[in-house]
Amino acid sequence: VPSTRVELTVSCRQLLDRDTFSKSDPVCVLYTQRPGSHQWREFGRTEVIDNSLNPDFLHKFVLDYCFEERQNLRFDLYDVDSKSPDLSKHDFLGQAFCTLGEIVGSAGSRLEKPLTGVPGKKCGTIILLAEELGNCRDVATLQFSANKLDKKDFFGKSDPFMVFYRSNEDGTFTICHKTEVVRNTLNPVWAAFAIPVRALCNGDHDRAIKVEVYDWDRDGSHDFIGEFTTSYRELARGQSHFNVYEVVNPRKKMKKKKYLNSGTVTLLSFAVEAEHTFLDYIRGGTQLNFTVAIDFTASNGNPSQPTSLHYLSPFQLNAYSLALRAVGDIIQDYDSDKMFPALGFGAKVPPDGHVSHEFPLNGDASNPACCGIAGVLEAYQCSLRRVQLYGPTNFAPVVNHVARSAATVLDGSQYFVLLIITDGVISDMAQTKEAIVNAAKLPMSIIIVGVGQAEFDAMVELDGDDIRISSRGKVAERDIVQFVPFRDYMSGGPGAGLSMAGLAREVLAEIPDQLLSYMKARGIKPSPIPPMSPETPP
Repeated sequence: VPSTRVELTVSCRQLLDRDTFSKSDPVCVLYTQRPGSHQWREFGRTEVIDNSLNPDFLHKFVLDYCFEERQNLRFDLYDVDSKSPDLSKHDFLGQAFCTLGEIVGSAGSRLEKPLTGVPGKKCGTIILLAEELGNCRDVATLQFSANKLDKKDFFGKSDPFMVFYRSNEDGTFTICHKTEVVRNTLNPVWAAFAIPVRALCNGDHDRAIKVEVYDWDRDGSHDFIGEFTTSYRELARGQSHFNVYEVVNPRKKMKKKKYLNSGTVTLLSFAVEAEHTFLDYIRGGTQLNFTVAIDFTASNGNPSQPTSLHYLSPFQLNAYSLALRAVGDIIQDYDSDKMFPALGFGAKVPPDGHVSHEFPLNGDASNPACCGIAGVLEAYQCSLRRVQLYGPTNFAPVVNHVARSAATVLDGSQYFVLLIITDGVISDMAQTKEAIVNAAKLPMSIIIVGVGQAEFDAMVELDGDDIRISSRGKVAERDIVQFVPFRDYMSGGPGAGLSMAGLAREVLAEIPDQLLSYMKARGIKPSPIPPMSPETPP
């Protein structure tokens, strides 16, 4: 399911002039690639703008945006000379390549790139602006109370709860919310609840919303007290005499002439606000900080032997390098300085050969950051020649290393992602759990990629998808660990048809929701999009 849709607006400045007597008549053609394929397919074209070297195209491209995929884009510009749809009949003005993540991850989601492709000529620049399409992201918060409901229980009063239904196009109803039960009262006050406006009315503010009131019974045979209907538009008026509803039981009404109602329900409060998305935070300037930690324990095998997981072959990347590339290539689009701290653990390090569980791959303890994913790979390969693989496999030190950085910026301007690549035999489970429970309060997520053929039971336990992780009776306040076994993405032996796009998708899929869960828990709203500088055209 695409997480969201993004609208791209294209402008160019100082295009090549290919027409003798007038200016060029540019059109922009967008090409995309399917995940895992290198073939470019035409996605769409803008309109043609006559006689302009600085076009602002009106036609927008609407793309499904998935954070966890590398979505490659290519923009080709042509000077249109005739009505022919065949692009080879028109003059090529230049092209630009980027990823959708690069546009979204730029300041204000606005990316400017030079056009290239015409030898010996300056082709001008292309300006790409991404905007998330609103699909009614509003969330309504409502609170109700009731008065003088019918007494249904022989011994006490009633135990009332309400069920909300939205109406469908065909007149049927779909349940969309159930309140909690308030025990033993005919005048309940229910807790406020939040519900997406989409769920209440699917964007149609006049569509009927039906509410049924019941008396809860332990055996599940809840007694019907009565019902009323309203609409989103009515509720949105907030607390007023319009929002006091008679609860009516139709069967009683038919039987008894004097029947008025079975009580009333009153709307106590109504508020609505937009649900923020991952993109809102990225566009507001939240940076993702990416740290890598690599397992240098002896269980990986002697790096000089081809059977080792750390073997550096001149012909192909090993599993550690592949996993690093797959994840790093996507995450680097969201990190403006492209400097990635890279650590190793479980090796004896020079000069004195002591065992370290957080040594810098580049050898610089004061600044373990490497330049780009290429820099991390290079530092990793140098380290392999410098250190002696040893043990044990301790995760807690690198988790705490990143947690210390994350603890210094709690305002939502930065979010930390730690990638641990390991052969999976963990020695300090209790300390690691403790470190993760503490880290769950911080703006950070942990991705564990397991390489090799070991049993990864311990890793599955750390990935709190089924059972939330706990330590010494404290439960992690959010799930921040995602574990993926690398072998699931190695098809047909090493190097053959590696589904790297699939690995990256699986590894990164939970990050947007984990970032949102942190922001929500801390009540952090996205910053407004930074204003553009005056000299840049809108």
